[in-house]
Amino acid sequence: MRGDSTPLGQSRTWLTDQRATSLLRWAAAAYAIAWAIHTGDHIRRGTGVVTTEVFVTGAVAAILQLSGVAAVFLRSPWAPAVAVAIGFPDAIGIAAVHLLPHWSSFSDAFPGAHGTGVTLFSWFAAIIEIVGALGFGIAGLYGLQAARSRSSGSGGKLVRA
Repeated sequence: MRGDSTPLGQSRTWLTDQRATSLLRWAAAAYAIAWAIHTGDHIRRGTGVVTTEVFVTGAVAAILQLSGVAAVFLRSPWAPAVAVAIGFPDAIGIAAVHLLPHWSSFSDAFPGAHGTGVTLFSWFAAIIEIVGALGFGIAGLYGLQAARSRSSGSGGKLVRA
């Protein structure tokens, strides 16, 4: 082990790039806040207004989302890849579940919603989480690029292919 607690032979690549580290931390924090806002709206609306499929999918997604945020703050070498793997699919999933008209049992459609407690705040909450998820995924891509640049010996500068 070296003084920075990194096992020999294992590079903390994204963590050695100050910009990538800062960007991913800010994106993770924003994503967590957006998740809390959207989840708060679901709590306000009640669990009875969504199908079992939406409820279970949302619960599984929440575990993955919070695990991804934790990976960033626990300084996991996998954090950028996790951010990409969670952020982009989550943004697509939330958009499909909430922003499209009703399309299946996996739908909690806001367009045309009646009696489900959907308000302007619901729209805001879903859209802010979509933006947060996209930001998390983009920050993950940046972290992966920084890691790739570090491991190729470019001294932290982005390498253009």
